[in-house]
Amino acid sequence: MTDNQGEQARAAAAEIYKTQSRRVFATLVRLLGDFDLAEEALHDAFRAALEQWPRDGVPANPRAWLVSAGRFKAIDAIRRDARFDSMEDVAEVVEAIPDEASTQDREDIEDDRLRLIFTCCHPALAADAQVALTLREVCGLTTEEIAQAFLSAAPTLAQRIVRAKAKIREARIPYQVPAPDELAERLDSVLRVIYLVFNEGYSASSGEALTRVDLSAEAIRLGRLLVSLLPEPEAIGLLALMLLQESRRAARTSADGELILLADQDRSAWNRAHIDEGCALVRRGLDRGPAGPYAIQAAIAAVHAGADSVENTDWNEICGLYDVLLHIESSPVVALNRAVAVAMRDGPEAGLALIDAILATGDLDDYHLAHAAQADLNRRLGRTAQACAAYQRAIALSRQGPERRFLQRRLAELQG
Repeated sequence: MTDNQGEQARAAAAEIYKTQSRRVFATLVRLLGDFDLAEEALHDAFRAALEQWPRDGVPANPRAWLVSAGRFKAIDAIRRDARFDSMEDVAEVVEAIPDEASTQDREDIEDDRLRLIFTCCHPALAADAQVALTLREVCGLTTEEIAQAFLSAAPTLAQRIVRAKAKIREARIPYQVPAPDELAERLDSVLRVIYLVFNEGYSASSGEALTRVDLSAEAIRLGRLLVSLLPEPEAIGLLALMLLQESRRAARTSADGELILLADQDRSAWNRAHIDEGCALVRRGLDRGPAGPYAIQAAIAAVHAGADSVENTDWNEICGLYDVLLHIESSPVVALNRAVAVAMRDGPEAGLALIDAILATGDLDDYHLAHAAQADLNRRLGRTAQACAAYQRAIALSRQGPERRFLQRRLAELQG
């Protein structure tokens, strides 16, 4: 193989690691039955790929090659493991590992990653541990990214993940598809996981890119699989919400990757196919039963999608929907979003009073978007000193490049 072909093989391995590694991991968990062993096997498989693919060429089915390589690497690791007292013990463990070519799951869930999500969301784990573990193990988010999604400290999240994996080992929680009568009780956690993955893709918690297309696309894919498996109103509502938000992706950034606010977006660039599908799902979900939080948020997104401008948006309807949402899911973030809608309907002073009251409780003191909203409303009211102070606080808390630069530009305009 030429140097150029070898470089192409290494680039292919890097791209597959970026886009396919967590799918390989999920299958390895199914085969090996252990998170840590599967993680080690995953990295061993990719190391083998970097050694062999430049020499032998990229295989026709890279993911299957990686799964097979990972399985054999794991078996080698088990045989070297000093914990076993005899070769009979080793043989027993190795024989329990199925051949990936001969294992065809005949359960209702046909996707390893969705199956792994349900395993991570086992009711024996605390709710926050379920979500944190799934984001880390299924989707490959870093501890820092998960901490941002939880508005929590990274060391706290790291300990939560470690304890959750220990609980799975100690309680011998199986890697299997839940029975039909168990699916519903795990649905809330699964929906929360999928939406947090989508949010990390739609608006990355840190870094120089505003979005991570791979994560939002994966969340929508998982959402579709979940609706096909369990077409409950909230699952339908979540899929609708993700599609409607994703429809704005192309209009949310400039050519050089800078943030464009909703009011300044070119709505002709919005994805009409996503909007049409999302709106149809909103109606389908509402027809199936009482609206839950995701269905209501999807209805709010549908109102935005149906307006040709911010000025022509039905803010009264949006405020009414937020009132319902706040009634069934009282949280400071929902209250903040409602306050922004009130500012659009009743004027900046009305919205600012609500945001000031929320921040006075301390609940969102470390949430940069709360300070950014406070800054914007003070700016619109001509309260320059208060706006500058709030912008400075938002900038200090922001970890995402495009958002931080946008806030810095706004601050510079006021100071200039």
